[in-house]
Amino acid sequence: MIRVVIADDSAFMRKVLTDLFTKQPDFEVAATAANGKEAIDKVVELQPDLVTMDVNMPVMDGLNALAVIMEKRPTPVVMLSSLTQQGTEATVRALSLGAVDFVSKAGGSISKLDAIEDELLEKCRNAAKARVRKMTYVPQKKITMETTAASKPAPPVMKRVELPVRQGLKLGGTATPPTPQKEQPAGFGIRRNNPLLQVRGRPQPPAPNKVTPVVMGSTGNGANKLVAIGTSTGGPQALQQVITRLPADLPCGVVVVQHMPAGFTKALADRLDTISQVSVKEAEDGDVIQPGHVYIAPGSHHLKVRDDGGSRKITLNQDPPVGNHRPAVNVMYDSVAPIGKNLVAVIMTGMGCDGCEGMKKIKASGGYSIAQDEPTCVVYGMPKAVVDAGLADEVKPIESIAQAIVEAVKR
Repeated sequence: MIRVVIADDSAFMRKVLTDLFTKQPDFEVAATAANGKEAIDKVVELQPDLVTMDVNMPVMDGLNALAVIMEKRPTPVVMLSSLTQQGTEATVRALSLGAVDFVSKAGGSISKLDAIEDELLEKCRNAAKARVRKMTYVPQKKITMETTAASKPAPPVMKRVELPVRQGLKLGGTATPPTPQKEQPAGFGIRRNNPLLQVRGRPQPPAPNKVTPVVMGSTGNGANKLVAIGTSTGGPQALQQVITRLPADLPCGVVVVQHMPAGFTKALADRLDTISQVSVKEAEDGDVIQPGHVYIAPGSHHLKVRDDGGSRKITLNQDPPVGNHRPAVNVMYDSVAPIGKNLVAVIMTGMGCDGCEGMKKIKASGGYSIAQDEPTCVVYGMPKAVVDAGLADEVKPIESIAQAIVEAVKR
């Protein structure tokens, strides 16, 4: 039985969702909450298996409530999101803070659940099985080209919920210089108008509390390489941990497939761009892959890479889904497999086995593979398929994957 807490400021929506879950033999509504503070109290008191969380609520909104829940009593959370620009940006922030998944509200609100009922129930069942934890990680020590892969992480320890989060800043806006911050209660590291949330220049030193990137050095090692990353459930958190650690002078480009519907991948790319030393964008058809740039496949489009007279270009298409996914990791991996020994393929948290078949081709062509380990995955599905098939050259915790990429690129 999946015990769920429903958090929504609308009494009507709380009733609709309660009726939906009550009709299911495997769900039990443990409680409802009208705001984020009530949601936190119910989660701490009742210790449910799952929370459904609206973003816009009085007293405390869904994002701050999520941050506190992941600090006090980590619990799988499914966000209810609108398709507005503000809604998609909030959803991406929520996923980066630890939400397992989200369901889009057609038209910005739900008047009835008929259109999304099956999707909501499926995602809630899957989310209840996800591994969520009070995750801490150690920023990696700066390394040089001569540093070995055996480098030890260095303190201080930071909580996942204390990562800088882009809130309300527009690209090209005016950055506010950092000022000393008063110590806040646990879980309250996410605040609107946080002076740490600065628009990044090219290049810009890490802001206070920003993850310290690894350092490549100024040599040309790795110029012919390409990094290809595939991920799904839990991916926005994982991508934040990896991409924010990549150095600005990474000598090759990175392509990413994150299972996510249209409209959300641009918000994900824009957010990562503001907190990373590398440049991050939603991929466009015809993009020439540049060093120090990350290209995220747009939702509802497959991404492929092709050689074009000495350069590598991205092509996008809307061919039928592969394994129920579009974009599909297997499609991207198939297209980059011919790069052979100059390819570094990374497979991270996600449900199912998308990427395993493509990884077989990558390994057959001489490519190098890195898989996320089980303890740090939200869902140990896609990496497990690769590891079980004997296709992983390295199995690393999420906080060590950026350094593993750098070391592989240097080879």
